[in-house]
Amino acid sequence: MKTSTRLLTLLVACLPLWAFAGPVDINSADAATIYAELKGVGLTKAQAIVDYREKHGPFKSAADLSLVKGIGERTVEMNRDNIVVSTAKK
Repeated sequence: MKTSTRLLTLLVACLPLWAFAGPVDINSADAATIYAELKGVGLTKAQAIVDYREKHGPFKSAADLSLVKGIGERTVEMNRDNIVVSTAKK
């Protein structure tokens, strides 16, 4: 039984390594999508990103995410390869 418990614990611990984040357009994605695709971004922070975008307009670069309260440079760097910034629609 101990072996089974240890194996299960190991599998659960490795799950985050198998999770792959996909590209997400921070100028059009909803909070649920941002939460699902960006590492280190919970649902509250994802909603803060959407709220910031609605108040201040579209993001011009991935680095602009750090302007959102609760999103730091480290979070941006961890996700840089998965962040897409579409151009604003006129």
